[in-house]
Amino acid sequence: MKITTEAELRALLGEPKGRAVSKERTRLHEMDRLWLSRSPFCLIATSDAAGNCDVSPKGDPPGFVHVIDDTTIAIPERPGNRRADGYLNILSNPHVGTVFLIPGRGETLRINGRAHLVSDAPYFDQMIVKGHRPVLAVVVEIDQIFFHCAKAFLRSELWQPASWAPDTLPSHARIVKVVQNTPETLEELEEYYGPGYLKGLYEVR
Repeated sequence: MKITTEAELRALLGEPKGRAVSKERTRLHEMDRLWLSRSPFCLIATSDAAGNCDVSPKGDPPGFVHVIDDTTIAIPERPGNRRADGYLNILSNPHVGTVFLIPGRGETLRINGRAHLVSDAPYFDQMIVKGHRPVLAVVVEIDQIFFHCAKAFLRSELWQPASWAPDTLPSHARIVKVVQNTPETLEELEEYYGPGYLKGLYEVR
């Protein structure tokens, strides 16, 4: 049966109680700063003015997110595929949701807020990796921040190596060749996504 009202949803899930309600904050705590300093990976969720959504992964060495102040962070951008889906969304709708992960930890840090893009700022010098400054940065003005519990990670066994089976899927090059109408041969794609792919992490290919 399709759920169409909040009342129907609450009848199934119930109301949040206790710590689930009180954990929500609007300013960075010392523990939030510590988490950000250890996190090498985050997901940024955006939507355009019409509600079309995008979720993009961002990663760099731990601490890659720059804390501007207690209510503002900056997330650097590196060379990518130039689609800029999330960034185009931000230009028409500033609301973003972010989730910060730390490998091996089940908890995550969620930061929701309003974002804008900057092409340069003094703190870009603090976000240099392997000699490369960010292409741009997403500045997020924090509206809401809290820690998620570990249940999703425990259920999925995400960090348990015994549950990993990456070789049960074809290589990324083979997937690309199958799902996309690309002129490159499989051999050319295997070469592109092979060891040389690392060269494009911080330099435009």
